[in-house]
Parts: sequence; structure tokens; C-alpha cells
Amino acid sequence: MRPAYLVLLILLNFCWAASLSIYKTLAEHLAAGGMVTLRFGLAGLCLVVFWPLFRGAAPRGWDLVKTVVMGLIVFMLGHRVQVWGVKLGTAGDSAVLMSAEPLLTSVAAAVFLREHIGPQRWFGFGLGMAGVVLLNAASGAGFQLGGLAASLIFISSFLCEALYSIMGKPLMARAGMMKILTLALLAGTAGNLLCDGPATWAAARGLPARDWALLAYLAVVCTAVGYAVWFVVIKESDVNIVAMTIFAQPLAGLVIAAVWLGEPLHWGQLWGGVAIVAGLLVGLFGQIGTPRPVVEGK
Repeated sequence: MRPAYLVLLILLNFCWAASLSIYKTLAEHLAAGGMVTLRFGLAGLCLVVFWPLFRGAAPRGWDLVKTVVMGLIVFMLGHRVQVWGVKLGTAGDSAVLMSAEPLLTSVAAAVFLREHIGPQRWFGFGLGMAGVVLLNAASGAGFQLGGLAASLIFISSFLCEALYSIMGKPLMARAGMMKILTLALLAGTAGNLLCDGPATWAAARGLPARDWALLAYLAVVCTAVGYAVWFVVIKESDVNIVAMTIFAQPLAGLVIAAVWLGEPLHWGQLWGGVAIVAGLLVGLFGQIGTPRPVVEGK
């Protein structure tokens, strides 16, 4: 992975971590389905405007079918489940649970993309997980996840998120990545509108300017830019390596939830942060500056 890509991914994981607190804020005026519909609908519209500038061919045939399926699973089902889980629990608990995503994504990459995960990377994953336990448990109150149901619901969304990498990486060898992303977003938006288009429209008309600004942030920064950068990086890097950067989200999410929503912090989070950083250093050691490019579809 290129050093610049690592820096970009760490910054984006901080941006994605803020989305958990944003969901809690938007819940005052929007249902879970409305948040997802507006976020990805706005992102899809942004990318459609730039469609003529995107390189590569649009996916066709079975690749188009796979793109549509990916969009429905990731940008409709997965995020509806994720927002629902956040609403049932707290933003801080959801941030801690994000630690499960890199493991699930890496296992999926090993199974479906035949990626090799060596002992060094497994050790890095272990340190990251240990750091997450310290983030939440060392306060003396025990390991709390805001309710088993909310936790399981939130974690189940990671299976949908993993499909973005597992299905998207092979597609990029035959079609332009930005066109894949745009069509997937439009497919997800169509599904979202079928689910609750009228209710979302009614709620959107009464949204305050602050909520529209938060939705614009989710659409442009977290979605249009974030998912595009993720595609760029996994084109030349193993998915399991890129997924390790997600360990930055628990630490960032807890801090943001404390500052924004007033959720409590404790000293265990300092040691948890140290363990997470150590896990990233171990897992990514020797993986920086060794790109393996994939030719984009013509």
C-alpha cells in the first residue's frame, strides 16, 4: 500500500467514525430508512453529474447485475441495518463494535478472493481487538455493548459492507471503478425509494439546515469520496491489509461521541488506543510502498 493511501484511509476512518454520532443526531427528525435514502441518494446525484469524466467502461451483462446487487446489499440493506443498530445503542458502543469489521472483511477476502493472511497480520488483528476491549472494559464497569440485540444487529451490517470489497475488486478489472460505484449507488437509492420514498420526502421537507449539512457531509465525504478512495486502494492492495485501517474507527468514534454527544470517557481508552496503534503498526509493517496495480476495465 502506498504511504499516501495509508494516510488517506486513516483520515477517512476518522470521517466515517463521525457518521455514528451524526446518525444519533439525525434520529431526532429522520427514521433509519430516511437517513440512508437521503445519504446515498445525494451521493448518487453528485456522482451522476461527473459521469462523463469517469474513465473506463460501464459494467455490462452479468457485471451490471452484480453491480446492482452490490448496491442493493451495501447501500440499502447494510446501512439500514447499521443505522438501526446505532439507534438502538449508543454511538460509543457502535464505535467499539466497528472492530469486528476488519476481521469479517479479511476472512471474507481469504475465502472469496484467496488472499493470504500471514501470522504477522493475525497478530496485528489480535492487538487491535485487545485495544478495543481496553477501550470499553478498563473503566471498571465491565465490557458493555449496549444490549446484545443492538450489537448483533450492528455487527450483521458488516457482512453487507464486506461485499463492497469482495464483489467490487473483481469488477474493477473489467469496468471503470467510478462508474461501478455510481451505478451501485443509484441501484441502492432506487431500492431505498421503493421502501420508504414518500415518508422520506415528507420528513425531508421539514429538516433544519443543520441536518441537511450533516447529510451533505455523509453523502460527499463519507460516501462519494470515501467509497471511491477505498476502491482506488484495493485495486493494488489486498483487501485484508486495507481493512486493518478500520481499527482507527473505534478510537476516533469514542472521542467524537464524547465531545459531540457527551458520552463518558475513561483512562482505559488511552491504553486501548495504544494497543490499536500497535496493532496497526504490526499488521501493516512491510506492506507500505509495495503497490500491486490492477488494470482498470477498458
